[in-house]
Order: sequence, then structure tokens, then C-alpha cells
Amino acid sequence: MKKKNSSLQSAMKAVMIMGLMGLFACQSDKLVPLVYEVENTGAGYAVPVMPTVADLPVIHELPDALEGVGDFSDWSRRRSEIAAMIQHYGIGQKPAVNKEEQVKARMDADTLIVDVTVGGETLTLRSNIRYPKEGVAPFPLMIGTSGISLPRQMFDSIPLATMVYHERQVNSYSQWRRSGKQRGEYEFDRLYPHLKENGAYSQWAWGLSRLIDGLQLLGPEVTRIDTRHIGVTGCSYAGKMALFCGAFDERVALTIAQEPGGGGAAAWRVSHTMKDVESLERTDYNWFMESMRDNFKGDSVYRLPYDHHELCAMVCPRALLLLGNPDYKWLADSAMQVSAEAAHKVWERFGVGDRMAWDIVGGHPHCQLHESQYPIVKSFIERFLMSE
Repeated sequence: MKKKNSSLQSAMKAVMIMGLMGLFACQSDKLVPLVYEVENTGAGYAVPVMPTVADLPVIHELPDALEGVGDFSDWSRRRSEIAAMIQHYGIGQKPAVNKEEQVKARMDADTLIVDVTVGGETLTLRSNIRYPKEGVAPFPLMIGTSGISLPRQMFDSIPLATMVYHERQVNSYSQWRRSGKQRGEYEFDRLYPHLKENGAYSQWAWGLSRLIDGLQLLGPEVTRIDTRHIGVTGCSYAGKMALFCGAFDERVALTIAQEPGGGGAAAWRVSHTMKDVESLERTDYNWFMESMRDNFKGDSVYRLPYDHHELCAMVCPRALLLLGNPDYKWLADSAMQVSAEAAHKVWERFGVGDRMAWDIVGGHPHCQLHESQYPIVKSFIERFLMSE
């Protein structure tokens, strides 16, 4: 039997009805961008000084994602502060790239090829684009991190292109297939040897951004892709990946993180209070900096100056949909719900609360969308990728 988070039923029903009827538009919605043409609108802000762990205050409640924010004009600065904290204490630096000078792109039939050169070293990314059989180019694009777990028929019925981001081209770590390499020995590390302590999620987010660089450089005449309508999705560890990719690149219009578990949308502070779930101490540390576990294990988690509701909030004002499955306790979906509710307040502050939603439904295997979730997923895709 399907199990649905009852506290979300009325909210989700309202969101789905509005999405299907096209009644989302409001005056404030028109004033807040749906997507940006640059990777990071906060690139011009100075990186704030990061306190040592010993100097960080103990914060038992979730930190205030809107600290210092008066109106929307303050958000880019605040978002850049959150991004800096997540990189410094959690995943490592996502280095900036000058796409005009360091990135070259070309198409080989339907395959996008992107070469990124840093310090005399070149990393090459290749991804095949699957174009729809009907419709008129340029097409919106859904990128799957390591694959697309959403039902194929969801894409076959609409003029939407799809592409898989093969993250192993950047960092070949896998939970299931050992590459023979370890931290500091991946493709990314050839370009950035000083960032060998990075976790995979900063490296993988960097790689997806380089694919978007390539699409922008070539333009729609060559790629047949509309770069103002790019989505990213993934499930499980790739759901985390999709969330980090969408959070750290403002050119992504829609992020759908499917069953991302701990280290994704779930708040570390909340999962710390739970048993048998993926918590800060019980996650895969190839994904994060080892120093995060050293610095914030046990009750030291309350010194972490951010939490993952703020990772989710980094997607704002763009669209975010979180999908959960409470049948798998390890995913810590109750911690994701707390995080989602806290993050949603950021979208609400700017009058675009309908751009973010979450749906937690049981009764189906891991990474296989429940049929009851089809309408909300389809409505988000249609609104944020298919609309003008």
C-alpha cells in the first residue's frame, strides 16, 4: 500500500492542481528570475572569513538561511555565503572556470564533447544527446546525473531532449565498481592537484557545469538545445549529485532530486538524532572532505555553521522538487522533510513558494517513481522546462 506523508497531502494537492491549471503566475513571480545565464551570480562577492571549528558557535536549531536578507536583492550575497560555507567545511572548493579561455566544445553527430584545460592539463567530457522525435528545436534538456531514473515515458511524450552526465569522466569513484584510484588520483585532480582533499560532490558539480559551458559556447544553432531550459535529475547517490549540481549552477532551471538520502536534502542535525540512517558519521566519505567527519562528528554536528536546508535553498529562486521514499529508512526522509520545510521559507519570502515542493511516498522500490508522483513531476517539468 502507498504510504504518503499526511502532513504534505493538502500542500502537494494544491501545488499539483495549480501546476496543471497553469495558475502559478503572480506579480512577484514576474519580478524574480526563473533561471540565470551565468553559473554563479555571486561570483563578485568576497569569500567571507571562515572561523576555525573551535570558534564556531553551537547551534542546535537549523541555522537561519535568510540571515541578513531583507529582500530579494540581498539573496545573491547570502547564497554566496552559504556556498562558501558548504565548500569550506563540507565538500571542498568548486573552482571557477573562464569558459571563453579554458573551455572548447564541439559536436560529433549527437555527442557533445567538451575539453577543459587548466594548468596545461586537459580533461574531456563526452555526453550523447537524445533528441525528441517531434517538436521544433531548440529543445529543453534534462540531464541525468549518472542516469535518469524517472520513467522513460515521462519524456517520450513531450519534445524534451535528454542527456546523461557520466560523472566518472571527472571522478571515477564508485560504491560498486572500484576504479583502482583514490582521493587525489582522479581526472579532476590532474587539473587541480591542490584540491586533492575535495569530496566527489564538488568535483562532480564542477563537471556538470563544464557541460553547460559547452552548450552555451556552441549555441542552439549547433546543439539544438535551449540553455535557458536545462534540468538536472538523479536518484540515490546521484540524487545528491543532482542537488549539488543544481544548487551550485544557476543556469539549471529545474532540479529534481529523487530519494537523495542523507548528505543530500536531509538535515545533518536531524539525522544525528535518528537511528539506522545515513548521518554525517555514517555516509560515504569519498563524497565529502574527510575533515568534515573529523570536525563535526557526534554532537559537534551542532557546530556546523550550515545545514542541508541551505544547500536546498541555494537553488532558489529556481525550481526544486524533492522526492522521497520512507520505505527505505536509511534515506532519512523525515530529516529531509524538516529540511524541505525550512528551505521552502526562502522561496516563500520572495513570493515564489510554488517553485519548490517535496513529495514523500512509499510503496515502491528504491529509485522507481510511484505512479502517484507522476503528476507533480510532470507539472514541474512542463512548467519550468517546457514553458516559454
